[in-house]
Amino acid sequence: MTIAVLGAGMVGRAIALDLAKEYNVTSFDLDATNLETLKNSNPAIQTAAADLSQFEEYGNWLTPFDIVVTAVPGFMGYKTLEAVITAGKNVVDISFFPEDALQLNKLAKEKNVTAITDCGIAPGISNFILGRCNEEMKITSFECYVGGLPKERKPPFQYKAPFSPVDVIQEYIRPARLVENGKVIIKPALSDREILYFEGPGELEAFNTDGLRSLIYTMGHIPDMKEKTLRYPGHIDLVIALKQAGFFGISPVHIRDTDISPLEFTSKLLVNEWKLGEEEEEFTVMKVIVRGKDKTIEYNLLDRYDAATKTSSMARTTGYTCTAAVNLIAKNLFNEKGIFPPELIGKHKQCFDFVMNYLKERNVNWETLMITNDC
Repeated sequence: MTIAVLGAGMVGRAIALDLAKEYNVTSFDLDATNLETLKNSNPAIQTAAADLSQFEEYGNWLTPFDIVVTAVPGFMGYKTLEAVITAGKNVVDISFFPEDALQLNKLAKEKNVTAITDCGIAPGISNFILGRCNEEMKITSFECYVGGLPKERKPPFQYKAPFSPVDVIQEYIRPARLVENGKVIIKPALSDREILYFEGPGELEAFNTDGLRSLIYTMGHIPDMKEKTLRYPGHIDLVIALKQAGFFGISPVHIRDTDISPLEFTSKLLVNEWKLGEEEEEFTVMKVIVRGKDKTIEYNLLDRYDAATKTSSMARTTGYTCTAAVNLIAKNLFNEKGIFPPELIGKHKQCFDFVMNYLKERNVNWETLMITNDC
């Protein structure tokens, strides 16, 4: 079986390396350094230099492949997914785009394509969990707290990202959708800050981000749902200051003979400030709480940088959830046609167990706690 991975950044690289253990993999990227790094890690992986914004070329590029993974920046994610589906290829997507992927459901069915979307850590594994729990209990509320953070708290931001700064900033400026008392509520990103304690990292601050996404539509019967991002305390004060000062604006500013948007300028500056080193230690912390009338189920994760494989935790937790889903398709464990966010797959016990075992085999270990409400 042949698999194309679109995007060879830190997460895309982890995806390609994992899949190459069992499949023939070709990685597409415009960045020669990304492709060279991947090739040095595993010479068996084929690489192709390509401008992935040339969506009209996808039909030619993807002809030889059975399955495609899209690991591109969020701003081009929707059109990438659309182009892959138009080419008639089964696909697993991890790009965090603002558009509604379910709008491509009709096209995917017409093209006889299985498309699994938002298949990272959050959204992603949190959706798998909720989909399974929804089959076993009547849920009254869902909460997800998640963050990827460097082990060393370097001022001023105390933050490093395995993703493009543009995608991270989108989390900070995109309005957050929550569900309260059965109604969709729009709140500003960064709102409703609270301090939570986690074993290991200690105190972290949580704030609203737009992470529910498809759950708003597929799990609309759940009265209360929210997703919050985690950072070291103090980080968000700096981000809010930048936001209020206009550094995330999209309208171009004329400077001498050049027009540039503040967002583009800020992202360029933060590339180095937020760039996660290839061997820099970091961790992913996550808590998912599913409450019902009679019981509460809590899933917890604390995953750290893998020094043996030199793979970041965020690349592991995001990438391996994605590759687990690729295997669901490759092994014919899931073959329905259309657009499927993970909660619509996690409802199937066989699929859910496969994904969780797949992660465990790669030392991404979830701890589960069940509390009966009469205790």
